[in-house]
Amino acid sequence: MNRQTFLLYLIAWSLAALTPGPAILCSMAQSTRYGFRSSLAGISGIQLGNVLFFVGIALGVGTLLATATTAFAILRFVGAIYLFYLGARIIRATFRRSNARTTQAPAAAPARRNLLLQGLLVQITNPKALLFVTALLPQFIEPHRPLLMQLAILLLATVVIDSVVLSSYAFLAQRGVQSFRASRLSAWLERVFGAALVFFGLRLLVSRK
Repeated sequence: MNRQTFLLYLIAWSLAALTPGPAILCSMAQSTRYGFRSSLAGISGIQLGNVLFFVGIALGVGTLLATATTAFAILRFVGAIYLFYLGARIIRATFRRSNARTTQAPAAAPARRNLLLQGLLVQITNPKALLFVTALLPQFIEPHRPLLMQLAILLLATVVIDSVVLSSYAFLAQRGVQSFRASRLSAWLERVFGAALVFFGLRLLVSRK
């Protein structure tokens, strides 16, 4: 892979990573609810999902999913239901805290492994993400060079870019909540994130390939 091809991939993936989606909303929601440091566990789970995507692509799973209508529909349904559940739980939690008058501080964070699993599930139950990666990668793979080495390089670039972007979104979200946590606006911000996750779940449910 030459430098020009690699640079083009960095630009393409940076633009894709900056586009709001379930992964970004999950990171921001975790950060506003539990704090920035806790959200890093969820971001790690999302990156683990990216690793699984690349492994799946190397094994041909992405191509299989793209052609298997039933498998795609099942995965899409599972992903939509999980986004519904996650968004609804976030919204419900804000009302519980309002009733208990505990909005002055972030909620007690669950175990880091639970946040990591949450991020992983958000990523791997989004078939659109896998199909996007499957469609994007072949454009930057040079067939006359070793495939695994190129995938490893692109995976490293993907994880670094994704981690920086998600961490930035999470940090800005947490800072925004800190500035007005004493007001009810913080709860409404979390509700917006929760509603957005529900929206993405709905869009995933009704979308087609």
